[in-house]
Amino acid sequence: MTVSFFDITRQNESHRAELDAAITDVINSGRFILGENVASLEREVAAFSKASFAIGLASGTDAIHLALRACGVKRGDEIITSPFTFVATAEAIGYIGATPVFVDIEPNTFNLSANLIERKITKKTKAILPVHLYGQPADMVTIMALAKQYNLKVIEDSCQSIGAEFDGKPVNSTSDAGCLSFFPTKNLGCFGDGGMVVTSDPQVADEIKVLRGHGSRKTYYYELVGYNSRLDELQAAVLKVKFQYLDLLSSSRRKNADYYFRRLGSLTGITLPHIHPKAKHVFNQFTIRTSRREALLAYLKEKGIGAMVYYPLSLHLQSAFAFLGYKPGSLPESEKAQTEVLSLPIFPEIKEEELDQVCSAIESFFKK
Repeated sequence: MTVSFFDITRQNESHRAELDAAITDVINSGRFILGENVASLEREVAAFSKASFAIGLASGTDAIHLALRACGVKRGDEIITSPFTFVATAEAIGYIGATPVFVDIEPNTFNLSANLIERKITKKTKAILPVHLYGQPADMVTIMALAKQYNLKVIEDSCQSIGAEFDGKPVNSTSDAGCLSFFPTKNLGCFGDGGMVVTSDPQVADEIKVLRGHGSRKTYYYELVGYNSRLDELQAAVLKVKFQYLDLLSSSRRKNADYYFRRLGSLTGITLPHIHPKAKHVFNQFTIRTSRREALLAYLKEKGIGAMVYYPLSLHLQSAFAFLGYKPGSLPESEKAQTEVLSLPIFPEIKEEELDQVCSAIESFFKK
């Protein structure tokens, strides 16, 4: 029996009737751009996030880009962020002409090390952009305190962590803006690309609404040079169906994580995920560490078990960011993690016998 790393068809089939009805309603309405489904989803996600506003966009990448711009980031500004993340985090900074300043990660949570941020703050620093990696929030208490001390903006990359909390507060509820992705593999995923910015700042919300629609409030009149970045009605309709089950889906991910913790907790040769005592983890990924990563990955593949490496090369060492001047050894924790991390299947609909198969294979590998 093979075990898929991620199987979205199971989730879709379990809600097939609701999804079909929602999509049919959109088709019958003839309204495909910025209709009631988008508006309703925005209200629901804002309330869920304990924020005042949510603005649907075309992707998580656009969410980060437009959030940075709406928070006043300009060419030449410096943005402190993590090197151990998907490229979109730093890519969005580059779109504006700002400079990503990479700070090393905590080796146990893989998140931006809040204790290392202050030494990288300069007169050019405009914002901190923490990434809540794999579904676990960064230390938002420390980050927000630093931001207040130095008068910096905070934009959260929550693309992997909708429903997560730190110190009892949902991600995106304490910062200037938070960014979500609805890519199909995310905890709340649509049938294509989609994203959203969550904020309690009315000016930020207003500017993002203008920017997403070509910089216009009134048809054919343009206040800003904007973008075409609108979450469409079909995707919003799909997301509204799935959003009803988000808490249940997150609970299923945590249950699957608990299974891994029980089965693999005493195994020598791997390090299991560490959960910060103040964090509520939603396990977009269950990521272990092992110095034998490549051999284990090959072994699992041979056994028909899906596993993935998120991420094999830190951003500061990518060719696209060579102009920043980072060298191997610049950010040692991130560089060590990139050689050791391996994510195991944890999607909500995975069966216990499949989890057993994954664990049995890992146990077998380390007993060889």
